[in-house]
Amino acid sequence: MSPADTSPVGAADPHARRAWRQALSVALATSAYGVSFGALAVASGLDVWQTCVLSLLMFTGGSQYAFVGVIGAGGIAAAPAAIASAGLLGVRNVAYGMRMSPVIGPGALRRAAAAHVTIDESTAVSLAQTTPRARTLGFWLTGFAIYIGWNLTTLVGALLGDVLGDPRAWGLDAAAAAAFLALLWPRLRGRQAIAVGAAAAVVATVLTPGLMPGLPVLIAAVVAIAVGWANWLGDATPPGEPEDVPEREGLP
Repeated sequence: MSPADTSPVGAADPHARRAWRQALSVALATSAYGVSFGALAVASGLDVWQTCVLSLLMFTGGSQYAFVGVIGAGGIAAAPAAIASAGLLGVRNVAYGMRMSPVIGPGALRRAAAAHVTIDESTAVSLAQTTPRARTLGFWLTGFAIYIGWNLTTLVGALLGDVLGDPRAWGLDAAAAAAFLALLWPRLRGRQAIAVGAAAAVVATVLTPGLMPGLPVLIAAVVAIAVGWANWLGDATPPGEPEDVPEREGLP
């Protein structure tokens, strides 16, 4: 299935309707967060065009915030550290790419397009679906809707940064986190799933104040994998994870 296949025609399917609903709601919340990035990037010393190019080409919110955060603290001399921090935080997208590979399917052009929109949100919405078609629809729709919305709101935030003041005062920094919690909550149905989420959250919270951006997320991911793999609490099958994840049978 290609990006062009994600048309409203498939919305007659209840699973497709659910994918559309979740994708657009997550895209709306994440795009609103782009205003915050645009304002913070300009406040950190980037020009409007530099801020927009960063969103167009990098397009991974966590890495973008890490980059402008280091630049804001150390100026242009801190560029190597900013690039390292952004790259380290972006390593998680490699894991997302491996997880999404069966959903995306073969084809050089399809995979090239998917590489640019394989982010936290597109992966989360895709894996929250219960059929292969809805999972593919959720991935493409979320990825491209956020790409368009994020870049538009980045421009707005960069242009209106001085007018908006501190974007955190508007609560925009919590929008993406709230969207993720809404996707995660229905999947916390078993003791093992709750243990994995709690372990990762505790590790990330404890390590964030003392480590450079990116490391707490990666370490928390390793802890989550270890706890999930061990299955200490004995859940036989992860709740909400259907058995059709690796297959693309029935997809065009």
